[in-house]
This record gives sequence, C-alpha cells and structure tokens, in this order.
Amino acid sequence: MISEPLRLTVLGSATPYASVDNPCSGYLVSGGGARIWVDAGSGALAQLQRHLRLDEVDAIWISHLHADHSADLLTAYFAALYADIELAAPIPLYGPPGTADRLAHFLTNGPDRSPVESAFAVHELYDGHRARVGELALTSRAVAHGMPAFALRVEAGGRSLVYSGDTAPCANLTELAEGCDVLLCEAESTEAPAEGEPVHHTPEEAGDAAAAAKTGRLIVTHVGRSLTPEQAVARASARFGGQVDHAAPGAVFSVSVDGPSASHSPRSSARQE
Repeated sequence: MISEPLRLTVLGSATPYASVDNPCSGYLVSGGGARIWVDAGSGALAQLQRHLRLDEVDAIWISHLHADHSADLLTAYFAALYADIELAAPIPLYGPPGTADRLAHFLTNGPDRSPVESAFAVHELYDGHRARVGELALTSRAVAHGMPAFALRVEAGGRSLVYSGDTAPCANLTELAEGCDVLLCEAESTEAPAEGEPVHHTPEEAGDAAAAAKTGRLIVTHVGRSLTPEQAVARASARFGGQVDHAAPGAVFSVSVDGPSASHSPRSSARQE
C-alpha cells in the first residue's frame, strides 16, 4: 500500500483561454508523498499555490505545447529563478520533443540563451516513455493531436489514473487506459469535423473511450465553449454506463482501494462560461 491514496486535484480545465473562474488545463496528481503538476495552462500556476509551492513539486509533466497546456511554464521559470523560490535542484520536466528549446526561444532576450535548464531538468517524452516519481509510476503514449502530444497513465498501490491530454480517439489512448480506475478525458468538440483529421474527442467519443477501455470512472475535461459541463456529462453518459463527472476547477478526486471518490472545494461550483 502507498502511504497516501492516489489523488487528482483540478487546477483548471478551460479551453482555449482561461475564464474568470477557471484556468486552462492544469492538474495536481499526488500519491505516496509525491506530487506531479500535470499540464501548465494559463492560470494553473496560481491555483497550484493553493496546495503547494513550486519548489515542493516533485515533477512537471506536459502533454503538448499548445499554450492552454503549457503557457505557465514561462511564469514558472521566472518564479523558480528570479523570485522567492529557492530550488535545491532543477524541477524534473517531462514534455514533448523540443520543449527546452521552445521555452528558451521565448525567454531569451539577448545574445545569451536563457538558462532554462537551471529551472527545469527536461526529459523528452516518446511513445512508451516510462518514469518513476517517488511511488508514482508514469507511462506516456503518443496520441493523435496533429502535433507531438501524449497521454499519461499514473499508477501507485494498485490504483491507476489516465489523462488523455488533447487527442482524437486513438488506439494508443484505449490501450493506455485499459482497466484504469479513472479516465480523465478531454471532450472539446461539439461534433466530429466534417473535413480533415479530428484532433479532439466529442463527449460521446469520451464515453466510448471509457467503455472500450473498461475504466471504472470517467471525468470529462477541456470541454469546449459551445458546450456546458452538464451537456458534456450527459452526452458522455449516454455511451458509458459508469460514473461520469466534470473536471470542475477545485474538484478533488481520490482513487483508493474502496474505489474512486470525489470531494469539491467552494471553487468547484464555478462553471465555465
């Protein structure tokens, strides 16, 4: 048994820009004393500080480099090196290929490259990448988003949580989520595109993914602005017979031996506009 249960805290789930009461994609995944900041969309760093300081984060994991999933890495860089944070060592940062150079390109303002690696120990993801952060085992799979993008499975003490990142339905996500306790799956699209390759799930497709993977519970996140969270939950529930919830900002979901459970802070009542 791990020393504390696997837990998901929603820092934000808005797309493609933050709402007044809902930052862009960001989650705190914790268990066994380890804490991982998963995705760093606009506003997520502010909400992370409700729970811990940046120098108390054991690792950061980034699904892809769209701003609504990664923009707060820029402010985290300044927090880590030029403010009131004193890092004992650079924070391990797991991200898509090119993450360090993308950050440095934006942050460099003179002839010398910004010291990104002084803030973050960057590890580039690839399909099948595995890492361990304390008692948390991380597995990443490449997914279908029209650019380098990854989904994540976190396991500890026989419990498991899978996060889709941004992706269209794909075999890699289904395989990664097989038998997981909780699937945190994006549901951005109102309907599948009439032309071109899809890059997101509809709520129905999120429900299908949960059913195909035989997950215990589905949490829809990254709900597009043409949908309400209630509509997304209802539409996903039509395809998946298990519990379906929305990743409301401030919500906390525990994954324990007794099964997944949810609790909500006062912020979790705030809806995305």
